[in-house]
Amino acid sequence: MQENLNSKNGGSASEHHDSDAAHLESLGYKSEFRRDMSPWANFSLGFTYLSPVVGVYTLFAYALAVGGPPMIWSFVIVGLGQLLVALNFSEIVAQYPVSGGVYPWARRLWGRKWAWMTGWVYLIALLVTIASVVYGAGPFLGQILGFEASVDSTIISALIILILATIINFLGTKVLATAAIIGFAAEIIGALVVGGWLLLTERHHGLEVLFDSFGAQGSGSYFVAFAAASLIGIFQYYGFEACGDVAEEVPNPGVLIPKAMRRTIYIGGAAATFVCISLILAVADIPAVIAGKDVTPVDTILNNAFGPIGAKVVLGIVVISFLSCAMSLQAAASRLAYSYGRDDMIVGSRLLKKFSTTRHIPPYALLLAAFAPAMIVLGSKVSTDAITKIVSFAAFGIYLGFQLVVLAALRARIKGWKPNGRYQLGKWGLPINIGALVYGIIAMINMCWPRTPDAPWYDNYIVLISGVVVVVTGLVYMMIHRSYGHSSMPYNDAIPKKYSSEQNEPKEISM
Repeated sequence: MQENLNSKNGGSASEHHDSDAAHLESLGYKSEFRRDMSPWANFSLGFTYLSPVVGVYTLFAYALAVGGPPMIWSFVIVGLGQLLVALNFSEIVAQYPVSGGVYPWARRLWGRKWAWMTGWVYLIALLVTIASVVYGAGPFLGQILGFEASVDSTIISALIILILATIINFLGTKVLATAAIIGFAAEIIGALVVGGWLLLTERHHGLEVLFDSFGAQGSGSYFVAFAAASLIGIFQYYGFEACGDVAEEVPNPGVLIPKAMRRTIYIGGAAATFVCISLILAVADIPAVIAGKDVTPVDTILNNAFGPIGAKVVLGIVVISFLSCAMSLQAAASRLAYSYGRDDMIVGSRLLKKFSTTRHIPPYALLLAAFAPAMIVLGSKVSTDAITKIVSFAAFGIYLGFQLVVLAALRARIKGWKPNGRYQLGKWGLPINIGALVYGIIAMINMCWPRTPDAPWYDNYIVLISGVVVVVTGLVYMMIHRSYGHSSMPYNDAIPKKYSSEQNEPKEISM
């Protein structure tokens, strides 16, 4: 792996701006975004989307109860697998730094139909993930505000978080970048300061406990228990792609975005692992968690370590982390929806592609990224179990969207694609691509695997059913509306023409 030696970080800002504009224009686009997002802010956006605090705090009780302390090793395994995906994405975004991420990447690597389905799956997964994050933040904000725990208070708190995230996004790229950095600071405090304090004051075990399952597997195989518990790692390691979703808002994206993606994996993964270890060592009675006697070990730990007032301060940091995560997700979803609209690829494109020249944001795409999650959150009023079923698709949908791009890249390589961006994997490109695909398939099988034999079949297979419903709905939409063919923007141009099944010459586009 190596950075293209022809790429340099030097040069004036105006030179980079002209070069970035020329590169984008060669891909068929003239951007309306301003390149106001610094490299640090771009990394912060990916980091707050990945959100170590949100991921660990949300699933810690589940993972510890199912797999015991050794579930921590899933962070290492999943981190390595997702690093392979991030390396693939780094090479692709360096060649195609277009807003919207997976959709425009799939368009250039394979074609319009594949790109449409990739964007469809990923957009729905993002919208559902936004709902899951703000809903997960609801109880924490409710505790701070003194609300009595209930479905109504969780919904109100979740909508407050969603509204705040939407306002921040509407204020423009500069405000979004600043908020991302603030969110990053909150994540670091939540991870390092809180975790460090727990290690100093609430450590009840030594590191050897990380190899002791405490009988979490019962009479069955520990491999099965670990696979189930590893969902905490699977749910943790995505967000790095958000760095590429805002590619038209970052100067010198071909160099800076690949760096931000990799740093998101390295630093985000290390922070998440540290948070999880500090929590494991701070659980006084691990068998009680496994037996279901302590179902809220995080609350127990925080109250013991910080007291009622201190725990609320920590909860405040946690809420800021949830807010920044929702904000980053919204930014990613809105840029994808805008990219769809700009290429006339979906119903409502006329609104989705509208752009505010004062705020330099796509307002209607942002409204979609607020309205759809709000409807999902409100749906929990009808049935609290309904939102659990809907949200179960979120991580699987993200991974499916990832693997559609990874597969497109592998196909393109086999057919002759030679990456020519400023970040290249060289001879490692093909083995890394294959490794990323194999990892992604295994992870998706793990997410779909039925683990509740006593439950009704539709509950046992809810993740798989959700994925099938989304894909089938997309296929039906494609057959009826055929919007995937409306755009004249370039597609399938990564592959040399002699191998291409969709012969396409890039067209001159008047913007």
